[in-house]
Amino acid sequence: MSKKNNRINVPEAREAMDKFKMEAASEVGVNLKEGYNGDISAREAGSVGGQMVKKMIPARIMSFARADRTAAGHQVTVTYRWQVRV
Repeated sequence: MSKKNNRINVPEAREAMDKFKMEAASEVGVNLKEGYNGDISAREAGSVGGQMVKKMIPARIMSFARADRTAAGHQVTVTYRWQVRV
């Protein structure tokens, strides 16, 4: 049996999370209202949640040039991408 883990543990954080949700909704063009939003489509709700996750867990990119191991005197650009996961 799975345990729901999407509850806010700190009651004072609810207002901040609601504000964050409204900001994310406006960024993706979804018109949310205070309270119940059961009239929006699953696609719209998913885009709001996706925008929130995108802002909470940003992807990190590091790029640098190093000597090419297959050809003497050449350089190659190496790019690493990773995400910070909690």
